[in-house]
Amino acid sequence: MENAKICSLFDLDQTIARELFESLEYPWEALPKISDFIKKLGPSLNPAKFEQRGETVWIAKNARVAPSACLNGPLIIDEEAEVRHCAFVRANAIIGKGAVVGNSTELKNVILFNFVQVPHYNYVGDSILGHRSHMGAGSIASNVKSDKALVVVKDKDEKIETGLKKFGVMLGDFVEVGCGSVLNPGTVVGRHTNIYPLSSVRGVIPPDSIYKKQGEIAAKR
Repeated sequence: MENAKICSLFDLDQTIARELFESLEYPWEALPKISDFIKKLGPSLNPAKFEQRGETVWIAKNARVAPSACLNGPLIIDEEAEVRHCAFVRANAIIGKGAVVGNSTELKNVILFNFVQVPHYNYVGDSILGHRSHMGAGSIASNVKSDKALVVVKDKDEKIETGLKKFGVMLGDFVEVGCGSVLNPGTVVGRHTNIYPLSSVRGVIPPDSIYKKQGEIAAKR
């Protein structure tokens, strides 16, 4: 399942969490490791650039964090990131350089690569968002199946049993998700792909594509 591999989705130079991914093949393998990785990395961050707030929260001194934001550790907010009014970080989050976490957006067990934007009323749980990916207003990463079964990643006739009950979405670098879309559990979206607004997305979506609806995916020209 080549399109779902870390090497196909992400530029690892665009995250402070590079070391976490280097020994893995598929990105969702990192999800159970995020908390411990933050606890290990946080104390090693340069105190001239990062301020420790609480036992497991590290925030870059030049990051912009609204006073109304709720920040729970383990958490790292990298340089020049922006966390806006009433954002809710539940736990286990790495927010990359220059990333934007917007008004009333909720994060839980996530890695946002550098310059990711989740700027307007988004929910992102148990997910990894690649460099400069963007989720339109009201789009969400659904991270638990309605029947509570373990998540399976599917690409046509190929299937991978993840063993995870909670698994949202893996967005490759430069993915654009249209407003009001739902990314169903186990969704993987390849680099440079655009998702139409109000879409319900599942499975592995190839890179350089335009997702119009289930069964209608066009290659970019």
